[in-house]
Amino acid sequence: MKLELQGITKRFGALTANDHIDLTAEPGEIHALLGENGAGKSTLMNVLYGLYQADEGRILLDDVPQHFAGPGDAMNAGIGMVHQHFMLVPVFTVAENVMLGHEETTFGGRLDLPGARAKVREISRRFGFDVDPDAIVEELPVGVQQRVEIIKALSREAKVLIFDEPTAVLTPQETDELMAIMRQLRDAGTAIVFITHKLREVREVADRITVIRLGKVVGEAEPTASNAELASLMVGRSVELTVQKEPATPGETALVVDGLRVIDAIGQVVVDDVSFELHRGEILAIAGVQGNGQTELTEAILGLQDRVEGRILLDGREIQGQSVRRVLDAGVGFVPEDRTEDGLVGEFTIAENLMLDRSYRSPFVRRGWLKLVDLAQFAADKVKEFDIRSQGITTPVGRLSGGNQQKVVLARELSRDLRLFVAAQPTRGIDVGSIEFVHKRIVATRDEGVPVIVVSTELDEVTALADRIAVMYRGAIVGIVPADTPRDVLGLMMAGETPDAPDSENHQKEQLA
Repeated sequence: MKLELQGITKRFGALTANDHIDLTAEPGEIHALLGENGAGKSTLMNVLYGLYQADEGRILLDDVPQHFAGPGDAMNAGIGMVHQHFMLVPVFTVAENVMLGHEETTFGGRLDLPGARAKVREISRRFGFDVDPDAIVEELPVGVQQRVEIIKALSREAKVLIFDEPTAVLTPQETDELMAIMRQLRDAGTAIVFITHKLREVREVADRITVIRLGKVVGEAEPTASNAELASLMVGRSVELTVQKEPATPGETALVVDGLRVIDAIGQVVVDDVSFELHRGEILAIAGVQGNGQTELTEAILGLQDRVEGRILLDGREIQGQSVRRVLDAGVGFVPEDRTEDGLVGEFTIAENLMLDRSYRSPFVRRGWLKLVDLAQFAADKVKEFDIRSQGITTPVGRLSGGNQQKVVLARELSRDLRLFVAAQPTRGIDVGSIEFVHKRIVATRDEGVPVIVVSTELDEVTALADRIAVMYRGAIVGIVPADTPRDVLGLMMAGETPDAPDSENHQKEQLA
């Protein structure tokens, strides 16, 4: 089935999220839609799937105009979507999830679960998915859960499949398996729209590439195009994609984490006996699929977790059990993984956000009075130093782009006298140009002798920034390995396998050579 979008325009008030976008996906073709977060990719696909109604333009299937009042209409027309965040009921079986919303009954009025099981087996056999229809979804690996999403779409005879950032929660091996599945589907005649911001993946699997920026199509490219060419199209200028850094020269031990356990609100152990050391002048990157304890580990270091056991020593002083303010005052800089919820106050100005960590003391407060002139000068200096694009220091930070918001967080945290810098998902949701800037500042912080922890689910970012890599799986550190460890080894570790490499460090303990 041929899919064609003509002049699709979608507005949200004064914001034009999609501006007269044209796109065609032919049967037996993988058409990649490439663009940064906020470029309008997901909005366009939500229009296609009936979740949004376009203000202008039309959708055609095999040259026939369509009107979708909701996802049900899109599915009935032969369109399926594999969402970034799976739309599955964890406690249901595979077969129950596949038939959910499209329940069929037998002559006696019972749900036709045998028919659903047979459908799962038939699709699994056809594409080599190896999925048990009676398996409970929450007990399946993430990669298999994604196959269940694909089976759901195929069971409804989808002829056009939309993959919306499908590799966000996958290990490298699971990503490779997904690429192979996409090629199988293409070869079977399915038209595929692959939405992503990852250059390596789009070049590996796409037949054609459309690039959108700020809601508009800015060009098309062949898979043979270089990463630099694609990145330039995405951001509108040339970008340095390789992180330039000298080998680390680690100094004395700065941070010791010993036997750390974190227990969540329902009594589950989410960080399980984690131990490691971090030295001055090095970057320890923590890798792993999202949800394996990385968030809770960084929050425990900052003092944000309530039920914590074990020790956290910074320069020989215990900071575990201290308040967040005391941890910050001890010299810990922290970039949270969700800047809008935990890193910024959207209604506050750039200047006000830049003083949040020190709103109660020098240099911005004296004898209880806010020193507005000093704050204004400080903010103006940081806006210039960190290249924060805005209309001025009084601009509410909520009006800035994601990349500029992240620069405000970095400027605030890196302007203090730091003894430790922790950056969680530092480039999530920002454009390639801002990523380049953030990476340079992280490396510069390391080169100033500050120990750095970077938490990222982007393996390319991990390997580019790290001097050593710790991989977490189900709350534990599987191993700590050198930065040049092959991707396939890291992928196996992300799935829970202990590394066999002779230069890997012992489980939960490490010794620098």
